[in-house]
Amino acid sequence: MKKPLSLYIHIPFCEHKCMYCDFLSFANETNTKKIQYINALTSEIRMYKPYADRYSVKTIYIGGGTPSVLDESMIGKILDTINHIFKVDRFPEITIEVNPGTIKYTDLISYREYGINRLSIGLQSADDELLRRMGRIHNYEGFVQGYEAARRAGFENVSVDIMSGLPGQNIHSLVDTLTKVCEFDPEHISVYSLQVEEGTPLYERKDLINMIPDEDTDRNMYAMTKKVLKSYGYNRYEISNYSKPGYESKHNTVYWTGGQYIGLGLGASSYFKGQRFSNIDKIDNYIEICEDIREELTGDVDRNRLYDHATSLLRKNVENIFIDSRMEEFMYLGLRMTKGISRSEFKERFDRDVFEVYGEVINHYARQGFILIEEDRIRLTDHGLDVCNYILADFILDK
Repeated sequence: MKKPLSLYIHIPFCEHKCMYCDFLSFANETNTKKIQYINALTSEIRMYKPYADRYSVKTIYIGGGTPSVLDESMIGKILDTINHIFKVDRFPEITIEVNPGTIKYTDLISYREYGINRLSIGLQSADDELLRRMGRIHNYEGFVQGYEAARRAGFENVSVDIMSGLPGQNIHSLVDTLTKVCEFDPEHISVYSLQVEEGTPLYERKDLINMIPDEDTDRNMYAMTKKVLKSYGYNRYEISNYSKPGYESKHNTVYWTGGQYIGLGLGASSYFKGQRFSNIDKIDNYIEICEDIREELTGDVDRNRLYDHATSLLRKNVENIFIDSRMEEFMYLGLRMTKGISRSEFKERFDRDVFEVYGEVINHYARQGFILIEEDRIRLTDHGLDVCNYILADFILDK
């Protein structure tokens, strides 16, 4: 049987950089640069031919940046190349991120024809003033129009991103956003708390930072988010993610359960063949290297040799993941999910009982009411999830 694999496709373009954004993306790039990048990206995809037949691609996630700023034919070219090189599952989950200010109905129709069956819409807030303050290019009405267009285009699996802790936001504003989104009945909702990252425009704006809700308000927002979404039938299956039954993100679950994935494109991260690595993050260098790959692919070339040579140029921060690191990731990623981790799966993967490795820390937090030990599963309680950052740090093994 072929091994399961997921693909992440990074599109580093957007119309405008938001105040808080620290993602690898560029605003207002020329169409020529976008074409060069897509040609480079498809060359990188083709580079994986020597290994592709061994895997079955279960999920594909096209993120960014804002992938919907590209001409829809570019998205089609990417997916055509993937289908030509990889063995894609008969019923894959294929997601594309879109922002309300860039959604076009005709593009949505094309996405459906390309096999994309899941949308992730970046709303962030239904408060137009908060959107303006954060540098978003859309307003709430733009989201409404984009969401309705997605339904008309036939999308039956839609996720909406919301942010809490924005400058000037209060609980009333957050609840208003949550309620409005729930009334549209999307299948999935993600609610992320604002993180102020060094190097972003927001980091330099002390006036805005001073407007960020205090810690107590932030905790109340978190509690209210759970309450509101639960009342509308959304199940929290991970710290920041909620879904209707059966609509959990299959792609993100791969990350949390230690599955293999390849990140394709500028700066994209991967966990593949026992290694964790990321691509280089200089766009001109990336395009140049992939141009050379494309030229070699047109000739009679040893693809295994080409793969080894190209990856030595494209990849950085290559780390071999040994058993201690794998156990750590199994625990601190798996415990982010409300169902927690499986004792039998830990034993199957690492040939050790989880209590042999983590018994002291598990029992410590179980006595305090933060961890629940069930027959085969170990999971954080609701209170444990609320303070999980402190708890999960204790699952790092001493070196």
